[in-house]
Amino acid sequence: MTSKEIAKQSAKILLDTKSVLFNADEPFTYTSGAIGPVYVDCRRLISFPKERDALMSFAESLLKDLPIDFVAGGETAGIPYAAFLAERMNKAMLYIRKKPKGFGRMAQIEGYFEEGSNPNVLLVEDLQRDGGSKVPFVEALRDAGANVEHSFVVFHYGTFPKSEERMKELGLNLHTLATWWDVLDIAKEEDYFDTKTIESVEFFLKEPDAWAAQNADKAHG
Repeated sequence: MTSKEIAKQSAKILLDTKSVLFNADEPFTYTSGAIGPVYVDCRRLISFPKERDALMSFAESLLKDLPIDFVAGGETAGIPYAAFLAERMNKAMLYIRKKPKGFGRMAQIEGYFEEGSNPNVLLVEDLQRDGGSKVPFVEALRDAGANVEHSFVVFHYGTFPKSEERMKELGLNLHTLATWWDVLDIAKEEDYFDTKTIESVEFFLKEPDAWAAQNADKAHG
């Protein structure tokens, strides 16, 4: 299966499990306070075993040729996906806290690799918006002596130029199953939503600030 086919199938799974949502009439309010007609929740996917298995099969096919000694999940949503991948690929697993836990061994990285072994570590999170959450995870792993050149997410927004810039700054190659553009393409092809909703979402993905300005009266709160 090609990466394009993987993206299409992954996008369909995200839509069918309602892990991505479109709603142009009642916008979602994001953590930043901004509003928009789209929402993604990859945590929801862990409760769908058949679909989850398909996604992890896709991930394995994308990642199988990479030099990977450990699969490391970023706290918190990356941990289950790191576990699924580590089991499927028969790799050792780690998970990384956002900051040291503050007691006991003061560990930020849970799991074990031998000091001086310089293992190749794949960093896993559920999704990526602009890549900012990866910074403390990458720094912690590299400070501990790990080699971190690759990162995997189930979903990459694909709409923020800063995301690509940050990957270059961190020296990471990002691997992903699908983006908002893939989801939009499948939603169009298979008529998941009415034309008005599709057009609104496409406008938002291209010009989020302009969309928000035009739809400010629909915001809740």
